[in-house]
Amino acid sequence: MEYKTIGPSRKFQNFNDAANQILKMLSNQMEINTLFIAENDGNTNRIKKAFNRKEELVTEDSQSPLDQTFCSLTINYGQEPLLIEDISKDENATKLGIAAQFDNGSFIGIPIYYEDGEVYGTICGLDKHPVAFTKEHQEMFEMMSSLLTYILELENAQKEIQTLSSPLVPLTDEISILPIIGHITLARAYQLIDDVVIKSSEGIDFLIMDFSGITQIDPRIEQPLLNLIKTLKIMGITPIITGILPSMAIQVPHFAHSLKGEKMEATLKIAIDQLGFVLTKKNEFDTSTLK
Repeated sequence: MEYKTIGPSRKFQNFNDAANQILKMLSNQMEINTLFIAENDGNTNRIKKAFNRKEELVTEDSQSPLDQTFCSLTINYGQEPLLIEDISKDENATKLGIAAQFDNGSFIGIPIYYEDGEVYGTICGLDKHPVAFTKEHQEMFEMMSSLLTYILELENAQKEIQTLSSPLVPLTDEISILPIIGHITLARAYQLIDDVVIKSSEGIDFLIMDFSGITQIDPRIEQPLLNLIKTLKIMGITPIITGILPSMAIQVPHFAHSLKGEKMEATLKIAIDQLGFVLTKKNEFDTSTLK
């Protein structure tokens, strides 16, 4: 998944990449030694990304009890940035065992939320020396927290879409249908292979792969889809391809040519009929009684 950002070629590949770029951007806007993003589960605080300018005050991938961290103060403070310009004089900060390491240093932090209000973690700044936090610093942290919330939701939505993008519809115990719908990118084709192989390992004999719902296709998907067909046959499953439209044959000509010798039908209905599957309509009530 890619998140487009400002600039002609800058892209975020995932949440971690976005977090890394955001910390670098913040470091260019304020003089503070350390910036970091932490995730917590209510008990443990895990440092997901850290940017240390000079001294390493926070280590990436490290973890500690949440209630012993400045992040816990940030979460308890609420939705606005927590500003501590002198850690040694802050009543809540001095109660933490780590406070002695920073003497009269400074801290700034704000929670990162999921859209439903649940806390993901925090984005914070830390220094062993005093930092005079400005209104602009506060606004930047608020904006970056909102941006990370948005990216979290995009990533979650993308995971759900990937899960739903390769649904196997059982027709009988032996027959399933794979409706391939929408825009088929190279990444989605590989995801399709992983999902289908796992879902098809439950004992089906036939898998009807219907391509009639494709709206756009990446020409590079030819080999992954051919690999999927070969894999299914190795697993003892007979793939039946339906719905190859003229537009798809034109966009990926080698794919259509490579399917010669495979079981193919023009439509899903024909494939189902060929397998001897018949749908019957059952009358559940007498319509003549309707007034």
